[in-house]
Formats: sequence, structure tokens, C-alpha cells
Amino acid sequence: MRRKPLAIAGIVALPLLAGGFFLQARESRDGAQLFGEVYQLVNERFVDTVGAGALYERAARGLVKELQDPYSELLSPKDLALFQRNTGGKYGGVGMQIEDQQGQVTVSRVFPGTPAEAAGITEGDRIIMVDTSSTRGWKLNQVSERLLGTPGTKVSAKFARAGVSEPIAATFTRAIIKIPSIPYAITFDGKIGYIPMQQFNESTASDMAKALQKFSIEGAKGLILDLRGNPGGYLDQALAVSNMFIAQGQEIASVRGREAEQRYKAERRPLAPTIPMVILTDGYTASASEIVAGALQDHDRAVILGTTSFGKGLVQTVYNLDGGWALKMTTGKWFTPSGRTIQKERKLLADGRFVETHPDSLESDSARKARPAFKSDAGRVVFGGGAVTPDLIIRPDTFTTVEQSFIRTIAPKSQEIYIQLYEFALGQRGKVTADFQVTPAWRDSLFRRITAAGVKVERPMYDHASKYVDRLIENRVARFAFGDSTAKRRDIDDDVQLRRALEILRKGQSQKELFAIAARAATSNQ
Repeated sequence: MRRKPLAIAGIVALPLLAGGFFLQARESRDGAQLFGEVYQLVNERFVDTVGAGALYERAARGLVKELQDPYSELLSPKDLALFQRNTGGKYGGVGMQIEDQQGQVTVSRVFPGTPAEAAGITEGDRIIMVDTSSTRGWKLNQVSERLLGTPGTKVSAKFARAGVSEPIAATFTRAIIKIPSIPYAITFDGKIGYIPMQQFNESTASDMAKALQKFSIEGAKGLILDLRGNPGGYLDQALAVSNMFIAQGQEIASVRGREAEQRYKAERRPLAPTIPMVILTDGYTASASEIVAGALQDHDRAVILGTTSFGKGLVQTVYNLDGGWALKMTTGKWFTPSGRTIQKERKLLADGRFVETHPDSLESDSARKARPAFKSDAGRVVFGGGAVTPDLIIRPDTFTTVEQSFIRTIAPKSQEIYIQLYEFALGQRGKVTADFQVTPAWRDSLFRRITAAGVKVERPMYDHASKYVDRLIENRVARFAFGDSTAKRRDIDDDVQLRRALEILRKGQSQKELFAIAARAATSNQ
């Protein structure tokens, strides 16, 4: 008798369950019928003839767009090749980074150990011909596509160089080009290692291991990992980098999808498990960078310093389709070991832009109180609600009122100023020593150059912004003459976040001491 109600309940539930299947099937059938009718009418009656293939492609793009996810997209074969090149960090080419400067395709960087470097190409050279075709009127992507190709094949180009009357001709043999994720690793004060990481590509983990080995040999007592501006990249590389600093078996991150949850743990013994460490973040630290920062923060392995990260905690999977197409689609969300979501809430505006629902990269007191609190392994409070909130909020240097006015004035002509600064700095290469100082004569020369180029700025305003102008000149000349690492060493005075990281590492002998110093500094900042 006691089992009878259960049997009845089961009998009653069956029609409800079946009804759910019927409803779902009917919705699918009705949706398919709607699409078929619309497709047929557009195909037969639309005022302009549109091929069947184009109609299906547009329908597919529309479907993906209506997901209202900024990271899901349908990739054409050309789009897919570009995506793979940008995320993979390797491609078949000559080893130059190029950009458009007033309609002239200009070399902005030459990567070491590449055909371009071997041919003597320098930053500032303008590409005027590829093979037998003039580049006049070409878009940036047209030049790029002509220079890229199968490794081992040849391509010729001609360059215009400031101060050289005749074009410079070069023939390159295309090679696999490796874009460095870590352009250099240097030591400050002889004991604090500094690693700027630009992206996570196929070589990031090996590059990091080499840098850590270098610092170990040099006897470094502290480490700064600069993830500012790092947009992310390969997941396996982010996991490998995290593994270098935390104990084997500790969780690095988890991803929760529609059907399952997957946890990623450190699989190997760490290379640097105890070295005191600070990680720099900003509003452009995203994706794989946030996985690293979040994991090391949750495990009390690094002090996070700077401003709140971007908040890109969605997982994309690339599905290869017929005809060389691919669908890049969001399939999960990332969480830190403590359970914090990395993804910031965003909404779609009418103009197609995605914006943060609650933007506050500098974490005001009110914004922080509204966020959910989690605990690190040691019991420290870490904040959830999307992105990685630093343990110590340090704003970047701000411009003075006069400098802001100057920047606004020259903004419409920023390209012209960039070119003149570029050419001036190139002219100093080989003429300056590593301890050079920006002189008033240099400042005067740049002013004459930009005014001759049509930039209208009053001399008194220019002079009042002299500190800002000197910083522009110094950084560009240092980089062209001696490379990125020297430019960074000279840039310390203007990088308040890096300065504070160095100060903390000079005072603390262990990671525990660094957290105590950062906590006191955070309290005094409030």
C-alpha cells in the first residue's frame, strides 16, 4: 500500500516529461520551417540576386552574431590563417612588424634572427615595392599578405630610408618567424629580475624557463612578472608558466562548461617555488594572463600590483568546418582556484559595442565592497565578481594639466608627430652613448620638425610640456639606439607601478613579508 502513491506519481510524470520532448521538438520544427520560408523568399524575391552560397554564409554569420558574445565568430579561411598566426606566434615571413603611417607602410620593428635583420632592414624603413609591384595606395594587409608565404620561398622588396637617396633593395628567403613573448629579461639592482611578457604563444613556457635559469645563475632575490598589456594566448602555456611557481598538485584553474567541469592542476615540480614575486597588471591584462595572476594570487604566491585586469574569462573552442572555414565559439567560463569567476559582466549596446556593466578598473571603495569576497590559501581576502583585483592598487602616472592640454592639442596630428619623432630618433642611432641626455637642442629640433609637418602648436605650450616631450624623445632614441631593455631601464622614473614593485621587493625577504608590506601600503592608500 505504501508504494502505490509513488507508482501513481510516476505515471503522472510520464506525460509531463513526454510533453516536454514534444514541445522542444515542435519548437525546433517551427524554427526550421521559419528559416526555410525566409530563405526561399529572399532567394526568389529579393530585389538583388544573391547566390545561395552567400545567403547561407550570411545566415551563419547572423546566427553567431545573435549569440551576443564578443568572442564567438565565424572565421573565413583567410580569417582563420590570421588567427592562427597571431595566436601561434609563428608564421612564414621575413620578420618585420609593419604599420601604416600616413598612407606609407613602415617597418616598426625587426625581430632578431630573421631574414629582415640579416638584410639590414631597420625600423623606420618604408616599403615602397614588393617584388615588381609598387605599394603606392596599398592597404597594410595587402603588403602583409604579399610578404607572407611558404617558408623557403623568396620575396623581394624595396625600401625608402631617411637620409638615403636611392631605394634599398633586398631579397628575402621566407622563414618560420617566432614572435618573442618575452622580448628580454633584465635584472634591477643586481638582484631583482624583471620579465615583461607580451603574450602567451608556443614558446612562452620555454622562454620563461630560460629567464628563470638566467636569474638563478645571477643570484636574483626577487622577481617581477609584468603582465600589463598582455592579451593572453595559449592555455597550455599559461598552465605551464603557473606550474613554475606553485607546488605540484595545486589547482591552477577550472573551466565550467555546459555539461562538465574540468580542473587543471600543476603536474610538475616548480622551477621557482619560493622566490619573492610581484605581478604587474592593468586593464589590458586578459585571458591567459588572468589565469596566471589569479592562480598565483589565490595560492599566496605573488603580490598583484597595479590596476584591475580586463576580465576575459570565457573559453573559446575552434571547430574546423568544411572548405577551410572555422567556428570560434565560447564553450565555458574560467574560475580561479578559490572559485572566483574571471569573466566581467558585459552588455551589448545598440551600436554593437560590448561594455562593462560595472566598469571600475581602479576599484573604488564602494565598488570593492559590492564584490563577493573569497579567501586565498592563507586566508587573505581576494575579490571576485570578474577580473583579478590587485592586492595593492597603484595607478599609473597621470599627466599634468598642461601636459593633458598639449596631448589634446596634438591628438589630431599624432601620426605626423610620430613620424617626425621616428625619423629624429633614427638620426641619433650610432651618435649617442647609453647614458645620453635629452638636450634643449633636441627638443628645439623636434619642434621645428613637427611644425614643418603642419602640426600647429604654440611654442609656450610646447615648452610647458617639455617633461612629457623629453620622455617621448628619450624612450624612442633609447629603443632605436640600444634596444627595448635599455629603454625600459631608462623608463623606470616614469613607471610608478614598476617603481613600487621594486620598492616592495627591496624591503621584503620572503613572500610573506611582501604581503605584509603590500597590506600596509594598501591600508595607507585608503
